[in-house]
Amino acid sequence: MNKFAERLKELRIEHNLSQRELGLKIKVSQAAIARWENNLQIPNIDIAIAVAKFFNVTTDYLLGLED
Repeated sequence: MNKFAERLKELRIEHNLSQRELGLKIKVSQAAIARWENNLQIPNIDIAIAVAKFFNVTTDYLLGLED
């Protein structure tokens, strides 16, 4: 599993959000969240930034470049 997939799922669960709830918050589908968490697809940079801002983490953290 890539770091983005792993960290996205960890953050979502830590915040007690379903994939659907997170999708609604960042304006993407539940299916998109599932594809990212299952490492089937990666989001574009604008979405990665939106995820980072939503969870108050850096994009470097999401991408596994920092701990």
